[in-house]
Amino acid sequence: MNASMRKKVQRKCKIRGYNLKVDALNEILSFASRFEGPDEDEAIDLLLVELDSSLKSTIIDKETVQRVVSLLLEATEATEETSDAAAAIRVVDAFLIPKYKYDYSRKQFYEHTGSLSIHGEASAKSDLYRERFLLLFQRLSRDQHFSAPAFESEFSHFGSCEISPIQSLVGQTGRRWVMGVISQLEDGHYYLEDLTAAVKINLSNARITTGLFSENTIVVAEGEMLVEGIFQVLTCGFPPLEDRDKSVTLLAGHDFFGAGTFTKEETIRLAEMEEKAVNDMFIILSDIWLDNEETLKKLEVVLDGFEKEIVVPSLFVFMGNFSSKPCNLSFHFYSSLRMQFGKLGEMIAAHTRLKEHSKFLFIPGPDDAGPSNVLPRCALPKYLTEELQKHIPNAIFSSNPCRVKFYTQEIVFFRQDMLYRMRRSCLMPPSTEETCDHFEHLVATITHQSHLCPLPLTVQPIIWNYDHCLYLYPTPHTIVLGDRSQQKAFKYTGITCFNTGSFAIDNTFVAYRPCSQEVELSALP
Repeated sequence: MNASMRKKVQRKCKIRGYNLKVDALNEILSFASRFEGPDEDEAIDLLLVELDSSLKSTIIDKETVQRVVSLLLEATEATEETSDAAAAIRVVDAFLIPKYKYDYSRKQFYEHTGSLSIHGEASAKSDLYRERFLLLFQRLSRDQHFSAPAFESEFSHFGSCEISPIQSLVGQTGRRWVMGVISQLEDGHYYLEDLTAAVKINLSNARITTGLFSENTIVVAEGEMLVEGIFQVLTCGFPPLEDRDKSVTLLAGHDFFGAGTFTKEETIRLAEMEEKAVNDMFIILSDIWLDNEETLKKLEVVLDGFEKEIVVPSLFVFMGNFSSKPCNLSFHFYSSLRMQFGKLGEMIAAHTRLKEHSKFLFIPGPDDAGPSNVLPRCALPKYLTEELQKHIPNAIFSSNPCRVKFYTQEIVFFRQDMLYRMRRSCLMPPSTEETCDHFEHLVATITHQSHLCPLPLTVQPIIWNYDHCLYLYPTPHTIVLGDRSQQKAFKYTGITCFNTGSFAIDNTFVAYRPCSQEVELSALP
C-alpha cells in the first residue's frame, strides 16, 4: 500500500476526531487493498461510517477494525450469494420481451419504443408478416451460398444461389432462386410472396428438404417461370440456419431473449458458475389434470421420489392443461378448480425439502382459463392460483410461451399440440430422404423459421403486436415442447429439443440437466 493511501486514511480519521493506532491503520489498509480505483475510497468511507456506530471512544484499535471488517465482508458475501441465486434461474414472461425491428435500408435492428396494444391496428397484421420475412432475409443474406459475389469474375457465380426479387421474374427465362412466404391468395391456389410482388406457384414436382411445409411458412425455392405466368418450383427448402454465436455477435447489445444484457466479465463469471452447477436439474411435466384423482396420485409419486434425492431439483415446470375439460364458455367449475390448485399447493408444501429448495413454474396450456385461445397466452388468472400461493409463496406463474435463462443458457418452453396441427396443415407429405420421424420434421420447421408457431393465423391466432414473443432468434440452447404426441428428444444442429409427452395420459415427464444439456425421458410404470 503506498504512502499516499496511508496519509489519506490518517487524514479521514483526523477529520472525524479519531486517534488511530498503528496496527488499526494497517488493518484498514489491508481491507482497502481488496478494492481498486474509486472503489478503494468508497470502501474506506464505508468502513469509517460503520466504525462511527460501533466506537465507544475516540481511539480506534485493531480489534474494533477487525470486527467491523468481518461484518462488512459477511454482508458482501451474502449479497453475492443472493445475486448468484437470482442469476441462476431467471423467468421471462412473453409480454415483457423487448421488440426489435429490422431496418432494411440501414441493415440493422432497432428496439421498438413505447407501449404495444393487445388490439393492434390493421397495419400491425401486415407488419407481422413483413417483420418475420425480414428476420429470415437478413439471416439468409449472410449465408455464403445465397449472397451476391463481391467481385465479378468468370468463377464468381460458381455455386452461387443469389436470391432474385419475385417482381424481377416477369419476362425472365431460366432457373431462378427466390425467397417468399407461401400464401393462399385465392381458394385452392398458392402463391409465393415477398416484399415486392406475389407469383402463383406449382409445387407438384418440387423436391423438398426436411420440414413441414404449410401455408405461412417462409421458403427458399429454385424454379422457372412458365408461359402461363406460374412459377414452377423444382427445389424447395427453408432458409438455412445461422450459428448461434454468429447471431449473438452481430446483435451485441440487443436483448432479444429478454433476460437482460451482460458485460463480457459478467458472462464469463456466469459461465464459470454454470460449469459448477452439475447437480442442477429441471423436472418438466405437461397435462397435470387437477380434477383427476389418478393424475394427482401420480404427481405425488413423482414429488415423493425427488423429495428423497440427495440434491433436490432446482426447478419444477408444470405445464397445462390443468383440467381434463377445456375451460371454455361451457366450463362452470372455476371455484372447484381454484380449490384443486389449493390442494396441489398443500401437496407440494408437504414435501418440505422441495418447498424450501426448489422453484415451481406454472405455464398455461391451450385449454386453460384465459381471455382467448390466441398466442402468446397470459399467465393463469390470480383467482385460480391464490390458494396455491398461500402454501407456495415463491410459485411463479408465467405466460405461454415462456423463457428461462439458466446462468448463460437460454431455454424456451412452449405448451401447444404443434405436431398434430402442423401435420394437418401440410401442403405436401414430408420428405423421407433424411428422416421419417415427424418430431424431427417439426423441430427442423420451427428452428429454420425462427418461430415457435409458423401456422396460418386462421389455424392459430396470434396477437399481432406480440408475434415477436414466439421468435427463436438467436436460436436458444434448448427448446422444450409440451405436446401430447409421443415423448421424444432430438439434438438438431446443436439445439437440444424435446417433447415431454402428456403426464395425465401417458405418465411421461422429463428430467433435464441444463449444465450438460442431458435429457432423461422418464415415465411412471
